[in-house]
Amino acid sequence: MAVATATTAAVTADRSARRARRSAAAGFLLALPPVVVISLFVGVPVVLALAFSVGFTGGLNSVIAAVGQNVHRADGVVPSFAAYGDVFATEAFWQDLSLTLGVTVGSTAIVLVLAGGIGLYLRLHGGWLARVLSAVAIVPLFIPVVIASWAILTFYAADGFLRSLLAQVGVEGPVWSYTAIAIVIGSAWTSLPFAVLMITSGLQSVPDALIEAARDAGAGTVRIVRTILLPMCAVPIVIAVTFTAIGVIGSYTVPYFTGPNAPTMLGVALASYFTSYNQPQQSLVMAFVVFLAAAVIGAFYVWANFRSARQEGRI
Repeated sequence: MAVATATTAAVTADRSARRARRSAAAGFLLALPPVVVISLFVGVPVVLALAFSVGFTGGLNSVIAAVGQNVHRADGVVPSFAAYGDVFATEAFWQDLSLTLGVTVGSTAIVLVLAGGIGLYLRLHGGWLARVLSAVAIVPLFIPVVIASWAILTFYAADGFLRSLLAQVGVEGPVWSYTAIAIVIGSAWTSLPFAVLMITSGLQSVPDALIEAARDAGAGTVRIVRTILLPMCAVPIVIAVTFTAIGVIGSYTVPYFTGPNAPTMLGVALASYFTSYNQPQQSLVMAFVVFLAAAVIGAFYVWANFRSARQEGRI
């Protein structure tokens, strides 16, 4: 009897192990296609670009090395950082980097304030005005970035609508076209819808019972926001901030249409180095600077997901 019971248990365990292996294999096969696609069309180009930026000009990099100007080659297997030296030695690069970081911080702050204000007003008060504000904030999602950039450029031009309107009352309006302010306005415009959707959904997920209990205990609006809403909505806020900052720091269309010629944002500068100056190595150096900055910002997104998973007990 004991032998039969042990045999049955062994067979059951073996079947469970086989089912687990089949399930793992099926999951691996389902996840394999996107991994392969990302590896081939993202991972391989990134590795090739990194190798080319440090002077490895053979193989798949041989064509662009042959047609590019000011290309530095590695000494055998020893990489060359001469291209990085070329870029970092120019004052224009540091001016472009400063403008890029400044526009990113300014645009992200404006988006956070606007999206947070709309979300809090909708959560705490509701009503038709809050619904109108949340609906209007999503409008940029359906307007192409090129159209929005051109509209901002003409609206704030020397002969644009704003100056023409203010001139009717004897006030000289500002000219913001082809300035960093225009880039900030355009970047905030294009980034606002996602932030509003993310932060509003996070605030709406806070239970009403917690807010009502705080009000019954005598807490005011400021304290409810500070001690209940913001802490419980921290993860959506971090996600909105990181996605906004990454989108702005690597943007091209808005700064190309609305920004100044010099200094300009790195997305426009690296495109100019690649197409106009025919210096692909130097443009890749700038691209990796943008990539590094985006990776630092993306670390906060990873932290937010890790924190959310830990709070839910998934890790």
